[in-house]
Amino acid sequence: MALRCPLFSSLRGLATSSLPKPGPSRVQTRALHHQIPLRPIPKPTPFIPDQTAFLSAIGRNLSAHAAKIPSWDALFTLSSPQLKDLGVEPARARKYLLHWREKFRNGEYGIGGDCQHVHDGVAELKLVEAPVAQSPLHKMAPRIAAATATHDPGTRKFVVNVPAGAEQPAEPVESLGGVAGIVVKGAKTIKGPYIERVKGSGGLRARIRLQEGIWETRRGHKVDGGERRKAEVRAKRRAAENKENQR
Repeated sequence: MALRCPLFSSLRGLATSSLPKPGPSRVQTRALHHQIPLRPIPKPTPFIPDQTAFLSAIGRNLSAHAAKIPSWDALFTLSSPQLKDLGVEPARARKYLLHWREKFRNGEYGIGGDCQHVHDGVAELKLVEAPVAQSPLHKMAPRIAAATATHDPGTRKFVVNVPAGAEQPAEPVESLGGVAGIVVKGAKTIKGPYIERVKGSGGLRARIRLQEGIWETRRGHKVDGGERRKAEVRAKRRAAENKENQR
């Protein structure tokens, strides 16, 4: 018969009573993204004045959801689940919208987005010639450009945005930069996507018109099932071709 020590039994009972009673386990989590402050809402631009113009410009038929987004502020504050509740489907459309929303917030625009003079969704462009800025105090100052068949010595040609109906830019030409994405081809040819040349201007004037999908990033298409299934699809195709040739 085993003997029990009274002192050991009392210590064991005390240790057991001090332990917490078992119960349902609880996992506590904190949603850290709720504590991150929202980034500031960017201001509309002359080329993109409201949420409807934005959705139309980025394409992929997102303009069909323009009535579901009530304001410019809502466009830049609604989360992906909120957009889903509003009916913006499928998920890739919401992801694409959020991607372009952040690009716009960072000042990354598509063609015409940097134009400051826009009337009824149309930005007027004009080819101008301005002297190349020289800095004689700088050791690495660029040499004065030599004369060519397309421009005079010490000058450069570029395309600027001008007010509607104006013959010259509103600001001094020397202080202006060219319109992003628009280049000069040859002596006087304005080249760029979605360019509408003005007849009778000798190629010196053009327009950019806000339209559906002007900033759209085209979706790729899968070839032979895409990267994951390409080898399998092509192997089955070769097997079928070999079987057909053996008949």
